[in-house]
Amino acid sequence: MRSQNEWKKKPLLGSIGLFCFALIFGDCLCPGQSDAPHFETKQGRHALFVDGAPYLILGAQINNSSSWAATLPQVWPALKDLHANTVEAPVYWERLEPKEGQFEFADIDLLVNGAREHDLKLVLLWFGTWKNGQNHYVPEWMKSDTKRFPREISAYGKLLDVMSPTSPANLEADKRAFAALMRHLREIDGSKHTVLMIQVENESGAIGTVRDHSEAANKEFASSLPAALARDLHVSGESWQRAFGADAEERYAAYTTARYINGVAAAGKAEYLLPMYCNVWITYPVRALENRDRASAGQEYPAGGPQQANIDIWKATAPSIDLLGPDFYSEDFTLFKDVVRAYARPDNALFIPETGLNRVFGRDLYYALGAGAIGFSPFGVDYTNWTLDGHEIPGWLSRDFTTLAPMQRLIGKLNFEGKLKTLVEIPGSGRQSVQFGDLDAEVSFGFPQRDGERPPGTKDFSGRALIAQLGPEEFLVTGVDASVSFRLNPAYVSAHNAQVEILSAEEGNYLNGVWQMTRIWNGDQTDRGLNFKNAGSPVVRIRVHQLPLKAVLFH
Repeated sequence: MRSQNEWKKKPLLGSIGLFCFALIFGDCLCPGQSDAPHFETKQGRHALFVDGAPYLILGAQINNSSSWAATLPQVWPALKDLHANTVEAPVYWERLEPKEGQFEFADIDLLVNGAREHDLKLVLLWFGTWKNGQNHYVPEWMKSDTKRFPREISAYGKLLDVMSPTSPANLEADKRAFAALMRHLREIDGSKHTVLMIQVENESGAIGTVRDHSEAANKEFASSLPAALARDLHVSGESWQRAFGADAEERYAAYTTARYINGVAAAGKAEYLLPMYCNVWITYPVRALENRDRASAGQEYPAGGPQQANIDIWKATAPSIDLLGPDFYSEDFTLFKDVVRAYARPDNALFIPETGLNRVFGRDLYYALGAGAIGFSPFGVDYTNWTLDGHEIPGWLSRDFTTLAPMQRLIGKLNFEGKLKTLVEIPGSGRQSVQFGDLDAEVSFGFPQRDGERPPGTKDFSGRALIAQLGPEEFLVTGVDASVSFRLNPAYVSAHNAQVEILSAEEGNYLNGVWQMTRIWNGDQTDRGLNFKNAGSPVVRIRVHQLPLKAVLFH
């Protein structure tokens, strides 16, 4: 532990100044940062680069109260059984700064060293001002002094267990603690890159009110919008009410929350320039019987977080946050597709930092990858008996990570290059196709697949396939309850008198980036397509070639 006096000897530089200095003189300021984890964007696609190459997060978030020395022995075996490559683990502000200005890093060291020992990368979750729309991880010395560290106040005058985002004192306290965390990470991990990203706060916003009704907040809400925000959003800047109508209070809450978190993130990046994101307690649709058209902010989700309707405000207000990642806890596939469309944007990489431990896991994973996701992570992966019963990861949960883990670098690269596509089964659609130039990949779901009949599909719509193009006539294919065939599209066939067939189909996987073939597929495995039944998810590397559709006869 460093004493308060020791930290005073190393004052923090201004966030903006040091951030700019880091961009220009990164190697001097932060050893190893020239190749530190970072995002790259190309033609609207995104990738997390780690050690110079795209990295696909096959993540696992542990339970909220599992980042302890007593519980971590129940964490590491579960991650291994899931075949995750990245652990998401919380850092608790109340533990990091138990006394004001005094910081303890033993918990952080335990997580970083444990991840290294178990050959995992690490995403740290800063449980600071917000956790699920409340202040549960704020240190006691802040909670007990509501005059110095103000709370949000509801429209009815109730003092809430939510810190006010308009309070400079709250912000400065969080900035100081977060900057100390990032400085320490730079010192212990700046050249090793065990830590990939930082989640800044957790499901931010307020539970208990749509916006803060403190005196400072009321005064700001009654004033004009910031000119830059009005310009970026193309709205009237005269007042929040005129700009947003009935949604004015919620949009104001989004602005103040995003502004606060941007300040925290900027202070951290000034110490160590790592990617930073915010996870989102999304807005779920209300049930049809409730006689209303949408959920209530501040009750059914934290008001002011980066929910679907607030994304543009957050993007305009929090440039230090690299992405907004939706947490998704539903088996509603239509809703999942809507959420993916909302967050997979040219200015926002798709990352699912939390999802449920349910049987649609594989379906949603494949769909997210097809939408360009940089990572996917179930929540509650440890053997503390909180979310998983017993000490075993269900096979339906681990199967897809088991398949993808050996080739995650390649999958990340091909996805970034736009060469990866997925198809998932949906009701009423037993057969689907995707295009790779003049070649169509057709996927039929369910077995048995009889000649002249439509594919039967599966009872739970669990069929899925992943197809990645390695070269002009070479592909990686895997799937579950699916048959994958390749055909030239009709226009090309008629113009070139051509058809396509598989030259070779090798089952195998990658070891240290090198393809290792285990057997060749033929016969039942390749009749009328590559057949991936429910017994597993093998990976097949195929080469195809063209030959004439009709022979030329000589007389």
